[in-house]
Amino acid sequence: MTRQQKRAITIQDISCVGRCSLTVALPIISATGVETVILPTAILSTHTGGFTGYTFRDLTEDIDPICAHWQELGIETDALYTGYLGSQEQQLQIARIFDDFSAGNPIILVDPAMADAGELYPAFDLAFARGMTSLVAKASLTVPNITEACLLLEKEYPGEAYDQAWIEETLRELAALGPKQVVLTGVSFEADKLGAAAYDASSNSISYYFTERISGYFHGTGDIYSSTLLAALLNDKSLVEAIGIACEFTVGAIRRTVAAGTEARYGVDFENEIGNLIRMVCS
Repeated sequence: MTRQQKRAITIQDISCVGRCSLTVALPIISATGVETVILPTAILSTHTGGFTGYTFRDLTEDIDPICAHWQELGIETDALYTGYLGSQEQQLQIARIFDDFSAGNPIILVDPAMADAGELYPAFDLAFARGMTSLVAKASLTVPNITEACLLLEKEYPGEAYDQAWIEETLRELAALGPKQVVLTGVSFEADKLGAAAYDASSNSISYYFTERISGYFHGTGDIYSSTLLAALLNDKSLVEAIGIACEFTVGAIRRTVAAGTEARYGVDFENEIGNLIRMVCS
């Protein structure tokens, strides 16, 4: 039977409180009409940023049996999307999953969620970063921030001391790892603007999209951005259109959160921005 509805498999952890990872990816992608299949890598009582005493259950042993069952059922997909992974063992598992579910040439989006502001997240080391480089090599699209891009390429983190030439060189270097499309987030050339830069190797084209910069650190916005980007692409938006939609949806959710005075560690109010997402993606 031919599938009429597109399907995405997203492989991330579940943080029960604190909007990020699967609790962001599932509603955002589903809201745009895409069947969203989840493969949890771990379950936590809260995310790890700003909370202490959280519980953690590793689901590494469940990943292979779940995927084996899917293969028995003949499950196919239009996209595979990874976010936060907990270990090098999981990186190797995901690489096999990319091969096992490659029928139909799905979008393979790797968000190398492992670092920010020049530093690896506390759970990770340089060996994990090298493993992520290998996983990115199997992707068709990767969405790192500037810190993650530097780790993937083993180049010095520039802080804010970069220019357009550095960004465009970095985009091309990331594409040379394997993915034919690259989106670099957290790009800024003006103090009051923040956005993303995209490179499409098939056309050798680079594009940018910027919105207002809102002061503060907001948990989960990288996951919101990547999930929205994929949702737009699966709804036949171009890469140029998709980076703009993802920027606008993410900053819209941040604006709502700031206006409400919500405590930042609980994530941003993307739920009340979903109507705008549907209008942007499904029109």
